Parts: sequence; C-alpha cells; structure tokens
Amino acid sequence: TLALLPTGGGKSICYQVPALLNEGICIVISPLIALMNDQVRFLKSKGIKSVAITSNMHFSEIDTALTNCIYGGIKFLYLSPEKLQNELVQTRIKEMNVNLITVDEAHCISEWGHNFRPAFRHIDEIREIIPNIPVLALTATATSSVIHDIQESLNFKEKNLIQSSFSRGNLSYVVDDVEDKKSRLIKLLNKIKSSVIIYVGSRKAAKEITHFLVENKFSANFYHGGLSAKNRDDRQESWTKNQTRIMVATNAFGMGIDKADVKLVVHLELPSTIEAYFQEAGRAGRNGETAYAFLLANSNDIRKQEELLSLRYPSIKDIKMCYQDIANYLQIAEGVLPIEPIPFNILKFSERYKSTYLKTFNILKYLEKEELFKISDTLHTPSKLIMNVNNSELYKFQISNKYYDRFIKLLLRSYGNLFNNYVFINELQLAERYNSDVTEVKRLLIKLQQLEIVKYQEQNSNPQLTFIKARKDVEALQLNEVKWEKRKEYEKNKLNRISDYISTNKTCRSKMLLHYFGEENSEKCGVCDVCVLEKRKNIKDKEFLRISNKIKEYLQEKEHSLEEICTLLPNTNEQEIINILNFLFDNDKVGKYGNKYHWKG
Repeated sequence: TLALLPTGGGKSICYQVPALLNEGICIVISPLIALMNDQVRFLKSKGIKSVAITSNMHFSEIDTALTNCIYGGIKFLYLSPEKLQNELVQTRIKEMNVNLITVDEAHCISEWGHNFRPAFRHIDEIREIIPNIPVLALTATATSSVIHDIQESLNFKEKNLIQSSFSRGNLSYVVDDVEDKKSRLIKLLNKIKSSVIIYVGSRKAAKEITHFLVENKFSANFYHGGLSAKNRDDRQESWTKNQTRIMVATNAFGMGIDKADVKLVVHLELPSTIEAYFQEAGRAGRNGETAYAFLLANSNDIRKQEELLSLRYPSIKDIKMCYQDIANYLQIAEGVLPIEPIPFNILKFSERYKSTYLKTFNILKYLEKEELFKISDTLHTPSKLIMNVNNSELYKFQISNKYYDRFIKLLLRSYGNLFNNYVFINELQLAERYNSDVTEVKRLLIKLQQLEIVKYQEQNSNPQLTFIKARKDVEALQLNEVKWEKRKEYEKNKLNRISDYISTNKTCRSKMLLHYFGEENSEKCGVCDVCVLEKRKNIKDKEFLRISNKIKEYLQEKEHSLEEICTLLPNTNEQEIINILNFLFDNDKVGKYGNKYHWKG
C-alpha cells in the first residue's frame, strides 16, 4: 500500500498503530539519521521499545541492537536503506518476527522524485528475505509518475493507493516580488511573532542571514548538513523548545520535524521544484491555526536556478574525465575495489584538477546514482580504531613498552571488539579518563599506529567514498547519455513549473499547488495573496474604507481578537472583516500576536 498524506498529516501513526496492535516488530526504512533518532526518542518517551541502527554505531552496538530485536521485545527497528544492504542485518532480519515493513519518505525511491537515493532502489530485496509481510510506503509529495515508480520499485502486486487531499486550509501562501529581501524579512518577523523557519540555498547564506538577524536583535541560529551531529541536534533541540525563535536553514533541515507552533516559513531563495517548496512550506501551521508561507522571489532567482541547473548537468565527457581524476587522486588502480571507505576532500581535489566545488559535487552525485560508489550520508565521521596485532602480540608489546601499557589498558576497557572490527572512538572521553588532554591522546594513538600496533583513522569533516564497483578504465565506463539528457529536461520542466507559480497573480496559489499533485477540482483557498487581493477588489471601495477605518480605530486603542472585532462591527459581514484583516496584514498595516491583532500603521 502507498499512502500519500500532507506534511503534518499523521504519517507516523499509519504504521505505529497497526505495528503496536500486532505481535512482532515493525521495520521502518528511513532516509535520515536525524529523522530516525527523533522517532526513536518519541517512542521511548511513550514507553515503547525502539531502536535505530545508524552508520555511526560500533559493530558490537549493531550486533546487540539486532539481538534485542529478535529476543528483547523491540517493537520498532529503524534502518537506512544502505544499512538494509548489510549482510549481518539481512541475516538477523530473517530471525525476527516482522509484522510490517514501512518505507518512510518513499519518494526517495523514485528516480523522478526530488530526493532520489540509489539505495532505495534495493529495498524490494527485503521482500525476498522475509516474504509475505505487508509493505506500507509513505510520502507527503508525489506526482503521478513518482507514484507509479514507487509501486513498481516495491513490487506491489496490487496498486493500493490511499491519498488524502494535500489541501492546507489554514496555510496562507504568499509570493513577494521584492528586491530588498532583508528589509521585507525584518518586517515579516516583527509582524508574525512566532517560531520561524527561513530557508536559504547555501550554507554560506545560512550563516550570513543568521548573523544579520542576530545583529538586528532576533533570536536565531543556522542549520545545515555540514555541522557536526551534536551541533545539529543541539540547535534543533533549542529551536524545538522555543529557546531559539528562528532557524535559518538549508534543505537539510525539516524532514521529520514535529513542531506544531511554527506560524511562518520564509523562502529567501527560489526552490528548484514544487515538491521541495510544498514540503518545506508545509512545516508551518501543523497545529491547524493560521500560518504563512512567504516566498520572496524575483526574476533574478529564476535566472540563478537556470544557471544552477546547467551546473548540475555537466557533459558525459566531463563526468568520465572526473571519474578518472578521482581514481588517480585516490591512487586506485584499474580493477581494484577498495574495501574501506576513503575520505575525499572535494575542495582540494577541485583545486588540483582546476574544477569548481559545485561541478565536482554534482558529478559525484551522478556517479553515486550510477552506483559506482556511494557518498557518506554524514560529513562528520567519528574517529575509529582497530588493533593491528593479536592478543598475545599486544601483551608482549605491553610488557616490553611500559610507557604505553596504561593507555592500551584504557583502550581495551573503553571499547570492546577492538581485535575484530573498526570501532568508533571519542578522543575527548579518552582524554578525561586518562587525566590528559585530547592532543596527548591523539599523539599516543598516532605513535601506536607508527609502531603498527593499531590502525587509527582520525575524525575528519570530509565526505567518504565507498566504491561499490572496482575501478574501471574510463573507456569501458558505460554511462547512459540519453537518460542523462532526459533527466536534465525533466528537471528543466520542474523549474518551469515553479517559475510559473511565482509569476502568476491570477490563480489561487493553493489551487496551483494541488493541481500539480493531481488534485484537479480543488476549491480556492481564500487566504493566499491572490485570493485576498481578489476579495479586496470585490468589496466596494466605500465599504472597504468604512470597515478598515473602524478596524484601525479599534486596534489603535488596544489589541483585539477576530471575535472581538466582529462584535464591535455587528452589522458587517464576518467574511468581509476577515478579508480586510488579511489584506491589512499582508500590507503591513496590521500585526498579529497569538490570536490578537494590533495596529502597525
């Protein structure tokens, strides 16, 4: 079954309730570590046994978690699609009493989806490992082509589709054609005093806008995929608890965020697709109260997206050349398949081979889609360690090298299974236990590596490449140019659709968005900028002036709720009052705090 539900529409309940009602465990395949961890925290807070297996866990931790899933009464196991391909995970899943398989954010399966992940293409293999288990796929954004792709990829025998309307009646979509976006942003933040998300197109912009807001006395922080996991978690928690009011973020933020009181989402740059915009804008107003999604855009934004699109699609010739350069840079000979993930500094590589960071990154993403290698899903891989000698050899070394004895004993006490697998380590914790500092701990680890006692990989902030296929001769590299051009044309059409969205001032914004997702007969929302302006035109000028002047008079005296204003204007149609309030609000004459309006002038 495929279920299409709007953002905030209760997708999690769709698998949590049936899984709890039935004996056994539910396996949830999810694309983001943060999303999995959030769900596990929530379920545990309700007393429900849950576990997530992620890339930053030790082998022993994974082994224990899987054992608990078989014998320990765990009800929910969260996995990334990449972890699902792990041989140990597949072996242990066969021993579990699975009652449901859930694929969250299922649009990632589709090559035509806006967040395609190659590993999602292999999810159907779980149906061979544990046949005859029901599969539920969930997403908040899918066009007809994506729906078809999901159903085909998951081998649905029957194309069961549950689709609720994507309509969000409480959410007012507004497009502002402005040159001075920062000034407009300040006005919006002063007008709508609530929890806010501001989306930008780059990490640099996230930092700059945050700095600008803090200078203007706003409580703000930034979030992007380049931050450490701890940094991301801390900032998200601070924002969720309303300790930070404004989160300035790239598209790395938001998936799985369950914060009901966000009244304002602002896009300072044009998203590349309707899907991305709809999902991000939909993070406002989850509590059902009036909320706003502002898109500050102009013709320059369209040109910028067109330029980015051309950069995202370099020529096949450039891709092949880059593949060869990567192999040479990493010193991988033809026919060799590296066993371990390899740190890859995109910036240094780009400088050496006279490319740009963006071009290299886009080629990497393409080669990942072709499943030649995969790029780590986190940019901060913890340090890891493995013993390079056996037990008896290590003992002899400790006897003859007393200087290292206490430190080696600390390593063995702190981390199990060091002789069999790489184990993630924390140098800061080791330093505290050793009554030393991090520099000294790293020096000891490097020295032990030089003595060939351990293999030590220090934490790095570079992506890691894991080769899936052995390095090929570039002439033997088969890349589908027709498919590549088709994909480029497809994305160009997507960009045209969002360009149309910001260019119109005649069609209800909500109707346009819903039509894109196949809802042909939706009603006008009545609250977007287009609808509000249309209603203003339908109220006679004399009547408009009478009502707006009365509202001004009352609000200059004190704040009032809608109900109070309607009581003060007993002979006036309530809908006309609402329309005029919306118009005054959009034109920065009226502000709102909670359910109370105030006059700004």
